[in-house]
Amino acid sequence: MRALTGVICGVILGFILNPSNYSASMPIIIALGLFFYIMSYVIAKRIGLRVKTEDRKKIPTNGIFPFIFLLLMFMIVTYTGLHA
Repeated sequence: MRALTGVICGVILGFILNPSNYSASMPIIIALGLFFYIMSYVIAKRIGLRVKTEDRKKIPTNGIFPFIFLLLMFMIVTYTGLHA
């Protein structure tokens, strides 16, 4: 789920960013990435209600690396495809 959320966020960021707003690009990336991660956290918490308490502690950190790397990869690919 977090990997798919990272892909969606990366594509959205690729469309939002353009060459004229380089100074504002880093706060946009961080804010939108954080928003999507928090959204996936809330969804994971709701799904994880039936999970054992030991596994519930892993929900916030489970899948963070695929989220970050897929967000960056799809943001770069989308941006390059649009503005190359």
